[in-house]
Amino acid sequence: MELTLLGTGTPEGLPRPGCPCAACAVSVGSRARAATAVLVDGALLLDLTPGAVLAGARAGHSLAGVRQVLLTHPHDGPAVELPPGLPAAGRVPDGRELAVISGHRVRAVPMDAPGTGYEVTGPDGARLLYLPPGGAPAGLADQAGRRPYDMVLMDVPGRPEALARLRASGAVGPATDVIAVHLDHDTPPGRELERRCAAAGARAVPDGTTVIVGEFRAAADLPRRTLVLGGARSGKSVEAERRLESFPEVVYVATSGTRDGDSEWAQRVGLHRERRPGGWRTVETCELVPLLAADGPPLLIDCLALWLTDAMDRAGAWDDAVWAGSGQQQLAGRTAELVAAVRATRRPVVLVSNEVGSGVVPATAAGRRFRDELGRLNAAVAGECEHVLLVVAGLVSVLKE
Repeated sequence: MELTLLGTGTPEGLPRPGCPCAACAVSVGSRARAATAVLVDGALLLDLTPGAVLAGARAGHSLAGVRQVLLTHPHDGPAVELPPGLPAAGRVPDGRELAVISGHRVRAVPMDAPGTGYEVTGPDGARLLYLPPGGAPAGLADQAGRRPYDMVLMDVPGRPEALARLRASGAVGPATDVIAVHLDHDTPPGRELERRCAAAGARAVPDGTTVIVGEFRAAADLPRRTLVLGGARSGKSVEAERRLESFPEVVYVATSGTRDGDSEWAQRVGLHRERRPGGWRTVETCELVPLLAADGPPLLIDCLALWLTDAMDRAGAWDDAVWAGSGQQQLAGRTAELVAAVRATRRPVVLVSNEVGSGVVPATAAGRRFRDELGRLNAAVAGECEHVLLVVAGLVSVLKE
């Protein structure tokens, strides 16, 4: 099957009319996106949008051969004018299958939000799943025993957990080409959009792009090890979680532990837990080496600064005399074990750490010692990671890729 994406934005388009936000302000030229509409083999049109005929002409395709127009989501406001020569737009009832004269078979997939998803099987047997804005399949039991889709078009930044569910069910496999559509101004365009899609094993393409369903493409090259650095409240933990939110299973390793009687700390921990997807499992420990050595789902380790605090506690490194004696050597050995485990791990891992080297110089020797040792630890771990990010004021700078 050959698909032409006539548009890849939300129903309002991008930039949104009258919206003064920064993302809309820079969504001009090649970054502008019309409402998502997909032309399949020149015969099937998924979603009818204003300007579809002109969008098709710009992409080098005519809509004269369209035999079926299907809608996926409710359209607010006045009805979209039907271009001359196109058949009336319709919707397939959930669970029903439609045979198109062009040889395509279309099955309506029930959604967990208003709208209809479509599974399209081409005459060549290629399989496409197209989801409406903000929608995800309501159930995936019928996927059992079936091969993964060749291509999935969905709102990747807006519904990453839906992609995780598709992976868990086997509907999305390593070779599935996942393309982000229904793109909105919640994700800044350009490199930030590309980065978020890449972290999910997906891609974004400009309006007018033509792709072949089932055509061989190299699988997305996801880094095995990622280090996310940032200061306090910089957004580093949110960024780390975002990098794994489209995976069906994640082990969240909290090195913070609990602090009896500290209600403010308990509130911080609670906010972190509420933000994580429901399918993630939390492990509270500073014993990171066994986790890194074991097989299993991706790890998110948050954070190395608290791990170092625990390691310095165990080594007695806060005391000047102990530090000068055995403390420094003991801490160095424990740090070397962790760095070696990061180097040798075979499971995806995202590590979070504080960047404290640019702050105020601590007033005590113990404080300066912690700052220095954390800087050394960050540098050693960064050297073993394929990908290193620095988060400042919620914005991500790529230091290594």
